[in-house]
Amino acid sequence: MIAHSAKTDRREVLGGPLLVSCDAKAVARPASQPLRIAVGIASAGRPSILLETVDYLAGLPDQPQRLIVCVPAIDDAAGLADRLDVEVIVGSHGLTSQRNSIIRAAAADTDVLIFLDDDFIPAATFLSRMTAVFAAKPDVAIATGEVLADGVLVGGLDMSKALQVLHTAGEKSERVTDVYNAYGCNMAVRLAPVLEHALAFDEQLPLYGWLEDVDFSRSIAHYGRSVRVEGACGVHLGVRSGRQPGRKLGYSQIANPVYLIRKGTMSKGRALAQIGRNILANASGILFNDRLIDRWGRLNGNLLALTDLLAGRAAPSRILEFANPPPRAMASPPTATKRR
Repeated sequence: MIAHSAKTDRREVLGGPLLVSCDAKAVARPASQPLRIAVGIASAGRPSILLETVDYLAGLPDQPQRLIVCVPAIDDAAGLADRLDVEVIVGSHGLTSQRNSIIRAAAADTDVLIFLDDDFIPAATFLSRMTAVFAAKPDVAIATGEVLADGVLVGGLDMSKALQVLHTAGEKSERVTDVYNAYGCNMAVRLAPVLEHALAFDEQLPLYGWLEDVDFSRSIAHYGRSVRVEGACGVHLGVRSGRQPGRKLGYSQIANPVYLIRKGTMSKGRALAQIGRNILANASGILFNDRLIDRWGRLNGNLLALTDLLAGRAAPSRILEFANPPPRAMASPPTATKRR
């Protein structure tokens, strides 16, 4: 059930992750009772974007029982610290670590935890449609919605463009289809199997956690279906500020798929295809002077990862050793949108 009253008590932890018992029995509920829904947002270095998204979520007709935000420093949640409708917790830096902190915070009283990126703008019916699927289909373990426009592909979108896309799309019929993995910008997870089987986001995938959504989806797929809910719509702004620098992301584009092959959460065929697409996209971006993305940095990271792979030292954590490049100006984003 989605709560239509507004506010919950604020729980704030300034010193580290909120420690909550991850006992599966803590979230067990009779099938006849409404599902308890929480929304979790991990964010870092983008307080204005986070605030804009939280303000938007607070204005929707459907409200979760809890809205939990995890940041690596309290300044990353500027404007939220005194609000009663948001629970701010401070955890270690890194998407996977922050999402694990959110799981621990939600574990005691949540049935379905919906992870949203700090720049994902859901339609007004997104929460209710996701909730309906989990209530009607107990075999669903993880679900992702329909991304109507993805700013990652076009240099970023703003809120006004997102609202325009959502308004133009209107209501869509609900259709549930099985998918290989959920898309990390909007990912709804049934917590019971997560707690029962001690599942977690892999903190060996540092910083932006490239392919963490694939890894987590394939881990939980042993205990239920992974689905896409077409009627649960949203727009991913894909804001570039605060994202992983080109060289680091380029390294992750090679090292992370290789790591997931070895771990067994990504098939060799899919991983190699992903690697090939990444290298081709970066090389062609340089050839065609792509000014929206640091293709030189990404290709440099690709080549460094391939060199490390041949030397037997490739690992996702290697990017923590790289220095951050100075910021550079990016071209203004175009208005056209594409699907991922």
